[in-house]
Amino acid sequence: MVTVADIRAVALPLPRTYEALIRDRIKFKVGRLVYLSIAPDERSMGFAYPKHARAGLVAAEPAKFFPPGRADERYNWVQAWLAPLEPAELRELVVDAWCLAVPKSVSAGYLDSIG
Repeated sequence: MVTVADIRAVALPLPRTYEALIRDRIKFKVGRLVYLSIAPDERSMGFAYPKHARAGLVAAEPAKFFPPGRADERYNWVQAWLAPLEPAELRELVVDAWCLAVPKSVSAGYLDSIG
């Protein structure tokens, strides 16, 4: 199971990222955009994900991913249980979510730098 510490280790080094505590949720932001939010009980996280692909992700692995709450359905957002996530999968989800929040030039530069 991944932890909040694991999430921080992936998210905070990403360019322009900062952490904020908003209504008992740990959120990772770029500017005013939230790209990752950890539930207060630290059992799940929401993250930026293309809205058009959300249903497919949830249908493919319903024990791992679930749709956002009603208020967030209009956004590019999906949720995941932390327990079944592997560290490599977490890294991919966080970096992909971050890429949706930063300018393409920033994400391209970062991705080029890590190979």
